[in-house]
Amino acid sequence: MKRSTLLISTILLFIFSACDVEKTEEGEAPELDVDVEAESGEMPEYDVDWADVNVDTRTKTITVPKVVIAQEEKEVEVPYVDVTMPDSDSEVEERNLMVEAEVHDTMHKLEIEKVYASQKNLYVVARLSSTDQNIEDETVRVSDQLVLNAPDDLNVIKYIIGDKPSGEYNNQYTYLADDDVLNNKIGDAQVIYQR
Repeated sequence: MKRSTLLISTILLFIFSACDVEKTEEGEAPELDVDVEAESGEMPEYDVDWADVNVDTRTKTITVPKVVIAQEEKEVEVPYVDVTMPDSDSEVEERNLMVEAEVHDTMHKLEIEKVYASQKNLYVVARLSSTDQNIEDETVRVSDQLVLNAPDDLNVIKYIIGDKPSGEYNNQYTYLADDDVLNNKIGDAQVIYQR
């Protein structure tokens, strides 16, 4: 019993520390008379403020995979997501978030489609899809990335929607079958970036 009380207290602490809640109207209990008739009551109203998010692009020099063995650096525009948490004392850190897959026989494209936020978690969601271009017996790495400027204490969880290609290299990410499975994983997280 004490363990569940501690767990509930910890969850409530995370919920209320991740957003700024301001009561905008007092609540009122329903009025009752002796005939057991009741007037409707009124629930309190709240304004909930979450992070202020700005999305832009920046020019960065990044490593762009060409083939499994050969890579070159190239200046490209990458999405830049700036997350500011309300009343946060955490230091902000710029991070390159990359997702990568190693594909065989058929060329694929991999794109980061969305970033979700919930409490202390950021969910980076990419989609892997075949282009139907035959690459014969070759192995190619495909990737996408974005720059995230956010408090350094946020957990970053990466998901790839699509069929997981064979090979050990692809074990570093969690592959999901479709958006329904993703929604079960992230719950009510908010979209803070969408391509």
